[in-house]
Amino acid sequence: EVQLVESGGGSVQAGGSLTLSCTTSGLNFERWDMGWYRQAPGKKCELVSYISDNGRTYYVDAVKGRFTISQDNAKNTVTLQMNGLKPEDTAVYYCATVIESSLPCETVRSSGIGHWGQGTQVTVSS
Repeated sequence: EVQLVESGGGSVQAGGSLTLSCTTSGLNFERWDMGWYRQAPGKKCELVSYISDNGRTYYVDAVKGRFTISQDNAKNTVTLQMNGLKPEDTAVYYCATVIESSLPCETVRSSGIGHWGQGTQVTVSS
């Protein structure tokens, strides 16, 4: 089976850093764009960042200059380095395959296409 497992979440003070990791199995990793979504209570889910199969990276405006996505094709892992964290970054972060970056999270998840992890909580206090 395909499995995506996130790790690295936790609680930090504003301005701190966290590194989220996603380990995958059963996935033809190099054939997928891989990304990180997040959802905070009362907020819409959003695609934070993704990396394409050719290595190009994309970031939502709110995290540009602070977050860095990378992947290790040999280990089939994807990492999100988060620096300068802000309280508004508080959310559950999900590792997922990215089918179409413009699609709402709900549409992607309900479609049954692609793969999602269970999420990891990131909490940033002021």
